[in-house]
Amino acid sequence: MAVSRRTFLATVLAGSAVGALAGTQSAYAASAAGDVVGKITVGYQGWFACIGDGAPINGWWHWSQNWSQAPSTGNNAIKAWPDMREYTHTYQTAYPNFGNGQPATLFSSYDQQTVDTHFLWMQQNGCDTAALQRFNPNSSEGPTRDAMATKVRSSAESHGRKFYIMYDATGWTNMQSEMKADWTNKMSAHTASSAYARQNGKPVVCIWGFGFNDNNHPWDAATCLDVVNWFKGQGCYVIGGVPREWRTGTGGSRAGYLGVYHAFNMLSPWMVGAIGNAADSDSVYQNINVPDQADCNANGIDYQPCVLPGDVSGRQRAHGDFMWRQFYNMVRVGAQGIYISMFDEYGEGNQIAKTAETQATTPTGSGLLALDEDGTACSADYYLRLTADGGKMLKGQIALTATRPTQPVVSGGGDTQPPSAPGGLQVSGHTATSVSLSWTASTDNVGVTGYSVHQVAGSGNTVVGTPTGTTFTVSGLAPSTGYSFFVTARDAAGNTSAASGTVGATTDAQPGNVNLALHQPTSESSHTQVYGSGNAVDGDANSYWESNNNAFPQWLQVDLGAAQHVGRVVLTLPPPSAWSTRTQTLSVSGSTDGSSFSTLVGSAGYTFNPATGNTATVTLPASANARYLRLTFTANTGWPAGQVSEFQVYAS
Repeated sequence: MAVSRRTFLATVLAGSAVGALAGTQSAYAASAAGDVVGKITVGYQGWFACIGDGAPINGWWHWSQNWSQAPSTGNNAIKAWPDMREYTHTYQTAYPNFGNGQPATLFSSYDQQTVDTHFLWMQQNGCDTAALQRFNPNSSEGPTRDAMATKVRSSAESHGRKFYIMYDATGWTNMQSEMKADWTNKMSAHTASSAYARQNGKPVVCIWGFGFNDNNHPWDAATCLDVVNWFKGQGCYVIGGVPREWRTGTGGSRAGYLGVYHAFNMLSPWMVGAIGNAADSDSVYQNINVPDQADCNANGIDYQPCVLPGDVSGRQRAHGDFMWRQFYNMVRVGAQGIYISMFDEYGEGNQIAKTAETQATTPTGSGLLALDEDGTACSADYYLRLTADGGKMLKGQIALTATRPTQPVVSGGGDTQPPSAPGGLQVSGHTATSVSLSWTASTDNVGVTGYSVHQVAGSGNTVVGTPTGTTFTVSGLAPSTGYSFFVTARDAAGNTSAASGTVGATTDAQPGNVNLALHQPTSESSHTQVYGSGNAVDGDANSYWESNNNAFPQWLQVDLGAAQHVGRVVLTLPPPSAWSTRTQTLSVSGSTDGSSFSTLVGSAGYTFNPATGNTATVTLPASANARYLRLTFTANTGWPAGQVSEFQVYAS
């Protein structure tokens, strides 16, 4: 894997510091407040995956050194453990249990609930904009990264946040042509979203890595300038993620790139590895930030310096004092915006996302530290709350202060005792699509507030319900299929009990007239504008999926939840007469694991006529058995794209 910002070696500050510029122009007016100016932007990796999560990469992406094997003490790629209490779908690792006896599970960024949880935290804690990291998409990681862009867009729209694409050029051999093609063919489509960040009325794009003085960033200044100007020519507001010595062309910066740096609309120098304590921040403020800001002012460039919480494993955080000193310095220097490095970077240990508070919620013997490593108790959300206050200071909502206003633990806490495990879990009934469960109540020193019902899924489990009582019916299951469940209890402080025993049940056989695809997860090769794949299973005949135009072949896929017999597929287009008769050429393939597909029905033309309901039926072989069904489109006489209003699947 190419060296990127997470392994970029810091050069020493000695010799790179310069005095404040004298005679600096003061007439420069910063850009008006937008989605990056006057805002807190967080770097969002979204690059953690687990085997069994359905992601195309099919590995423990960024959790372990060997992605084909579950992370463990000897196969580890992270420096801090996430707080796992709010994720409904988790994956079992090979680490020992937590100190509190709970299994050591991790999340997958590929699960929409994970991204939704992260964007909810951003919404709750003043993180205005997320910069989605995008490395070379033409590698094996590309399809997963494409899917993550769609997931981030959905979460940003749902939670009132903004997002933009941040290209990381590290190790990208054919960067100059391929970055332009990726923007044109894929990423620019996301600017149609109401959540896509804009500054000065222009969609925001960041390019990270120009001018870095190492072998993974080899391009000459002319090549870099061409790319910057190309994006500006596309009407974009372009941010540069640049070396901290960009202005002097020394240390980590190549000489002769000042013209490239000055071509950007905003500059965001990288600071990870440059500072490790409050004194370092003060030194950088005086010798780098002050003259940087003056140079940007003189050249009409907005300035967005980095603020980092510090590496947990390096014991840099000082219960928030290190991060707050940076907020203070960046606000007093007059920065136009602040970039947080990073939101979810558990690999570097400098994440602000919720993190294990104590050794009770880290794997035993792993050597991983928790937020209380310096003896001060910190709540899992502490660095999110600290970011919220830093944002308020940037926006003038609180006064500039060198004294950290945020307390490590919210007052009124203190309950650390989990409830007892639920007992007597049993199956009280089942149908073709549901299983009903009951159990005996847990007890707690303060009080039980509810339960979580977990469905076992491979090596992990998914929370499928959060009842307050001692019964629950799990619905949406596949017929004639075996399932296993267990239950945990929780209290008002967020403490979670040990698991109940596990019970199993097999659902009944399914009648043939039930649409097995309704409201099930979907995926796609592409979609245009707002016509995403979820429209094809939403039960609304007027919404539809449409692929990118003039780009056959294209595919649409549904996950039925479990492998089962499938007898026919019914496809529809919207009924209005505005849809003229058309013939779509398509094939149907199936898979039980989501990776190996076999053809069920070969390519053929199917006619959709509004006069007869705009419907086509594909009869499948009697032996067809699949969890994933995929339609592959190669032609359409009515429009140069694949189009489906409803993708229905029936057992017979």
